[in-house]
Amino acid sequence: MKLGMVGLPNVGKSTLFNALTNAGAESANYPFCTIEPNVGIVSVPDERLDALAKMYNPEKFTPAVLEFVDIAGLVKGASKGEGLGNKFLADIREVDAIVHVVRCFEDENIIHVDGKIGAARDIETINLELIFSDMEILQRRIDRVKKQMKGDKSFASQAEFLEKLLSHLEEGKSARSYPFTESEQEMVKEIPLLSNKPVIYAANLSEADFTGDLGSNGQYAEVCRIAQEESSAVLPICAQIEAEIADMSDEDKEMFLSELGLEQSGLNRIIKQGYSLLGLISYLTAGPQEVRAWTITKGTKAPQAAGKIHTDFEKGFIRAEIVSFDDLMACGSMAAAKEKGLVRLEGKEYVMRDGDVTLFRFNV
Repeated sequence: MKLGMVGLPNVGKSTLFNALTNAGAESANYPFCTIEPNVGIVSVPDERLDALAKMYNPEKFTPAVLEFVDIAGLVKGASKGEGLGNKFLADIREVDAIVHVVRCFEDENIIHVDGKIGAARDIETINLELIFSDMEILQRRIDRVKKQMKGDKSFASQAEFLEKLLSHLEEGKSARSYPFTESEQEMVKEIPLLSNKPVIYAANLSEADFTGDLGSNGQYAEVCRIAQEESSAVLPICAQIEAEIADMSDEDKEMFLSELGLEQSGLNRIIKQGYSLLGLISYLTAGPQEVRAWTITKGTKAPQAAGKIHTDFEKGFIRAEIVSFDDLMACGSMAAAKEKGLVRLEGKEYVMRDGDVTLFRFNV
């Protein structure tokens, strides 16, 4: 999973990125301190994997990973080359989902590119740049499809759909808020629209607001309203707190979060939201050699899941031996789970479930 972090200059985006990844991206009180996208790779915490490691004491422990890309601050007119321009729109094109950091805190010592904070305005500024970029792409696609229509009338329905989608964008609405039919979903998959990417709005709050009454922050309320209108996710976060806990030991971090009344760090909450938005799950493989988590899309069948390990596994797939993580833990060992008949033999049509502990049988 690859998440791109975007936001206007000085909203706390790079501070949050540094805290989440410890990658050391430069953070400064002026626009465009991030000239190249900074990339941070983080492990996806999974207590199930930790439990399997205790059971098998493997030579190798391999969690799923998440890639964060810190994309430099966008400004009004980016789609026309303003600020650092289209380069950053191209960076956004490469990610699976967007973490849009929105400033919801007042601080006279940190300048705002527009002079004062305004969550709705900031969101609109970036969304419009993505929409303007998408409109150019759609217009070119429409021109091409209309040329194809001259020799093949079957392209008429595609042209009609693209025209409707373009009208939607021209109203200043993101593609992700368009009510796609199933067939339209298939058509739009082929078009790299930036405003159709899933979004997590990370509302960056002061420590007082974050640990106090969220409802008293009007900027946060605006973020929630906008997210609800376009079926996006909202994550209240405090980059300042995340920066404070970034270098702590796990034990100190847990104690600190507990004192603040928090169950999880911002990183864990972003990962959870990201998996949910993108429809991802993990299946697990376990043995003395390696304990590992594999990320797949919900609905993936067993042969395709096997193909994540190696293409030969998918080509020569015979069957999958599967036990649910909970059943395995309750039994205490794979041998005990087999004795109780809890290890299932599944074929090519089996749809993988989150937490399946799996052994693939194949023949090449």
